[in-house]
Amino acid sequence: MLYIVGLGLGDERDITLRGLDAVRSCHKVYVEAYTSLLCFGISSDGLSQLEKLYGKEITVADREMVEERADVMLSEASESDVAFLVVGDPFGATTHTDLVVRARKLGIKVKVIHNASVMNAVGVCGLQLYRYGETVSIPFFTETWRPDSFYQKIQRNQQLGLHTLCLLDIRVKEPSLESLCRGRKCYEPPKYMTIHTAINQLLEVEEMRRESAYSEESKCIGVARLGNEDQMIVAGSMKDLLGVDFGPPLHCLIVVGETHPVEEEMLEFYGIK
Repeated sequence: MLYIVGLGLGDERDITLRGLDAVRSCHKVYVEAYTSLLCFGISSDGLSQLEKLYGKEITVADREMVEERADVMLSEASESDVAFLVVGDPFGATTHTDLVVRARKLGIKVKVIHNASVMNAVGVCGLQLYRYGETVSIPFFTETWRPDSFYQKIQRNQQLGLHTLCLLDIRVKEPSLESLCRGRKCYEPPKYMTIHTAINQLLEVEEMRRESAYSEESKCIGVARLGNEDQMIVAGSMKDLLGVDFGPPLHCLIVVGETHPVEEEMLEFYGIK
């Protein structure tokens, strides 16, 4: 059996009881470390916290392992119970869907144990979940790569009066372009997009496109460390949020659409004082 277990958004204690039972019953346990991270990250200290509570030795699975060497994990799951731990909910990233498809094609039984993810936990800010449009991802711009496919999606959501959840880029164990050109992988240090970077990139694209999808006066909500004890939620214009220190990662940004009176009341609690 391959168990795919959601860990939730906070720390090692956010695993469900069903998830914990599954992990403790498995012969091998992996934790993915590239689509998101728990509040303590996947450092040696953070890993030891997981291992202490779960009572199992845990192997960190980076993007390269899951996308290129998943056969090893699937081979183990064909002979014994294996758990693959995912921050948030198992289906928050397409990589995990691909893993399920590959396992089932090999005749391996798969059991998914769900948990909270950013997709539902953002409801804490007061905007109603069914009033969100398509979610977008904001990648880091580089000198030679400045993709803006998210722009039209935000524009379409705005035209429909819908809110847009913007997931901000995470770069963990990414090979540098220079090292790839030299034929050997040398990894860049971890990098997590901030709300400030996301807003500046959004405004840069608007300045270039000039189609009025949003502006520096557009109402937004900045959310940092969602699901943690020190989570931070601030509502204001893009311009106002640029003056707020949101602290450590992870961050996400919501571009607000048309609001209901109840939503407006909730947003007042998070306004900049």
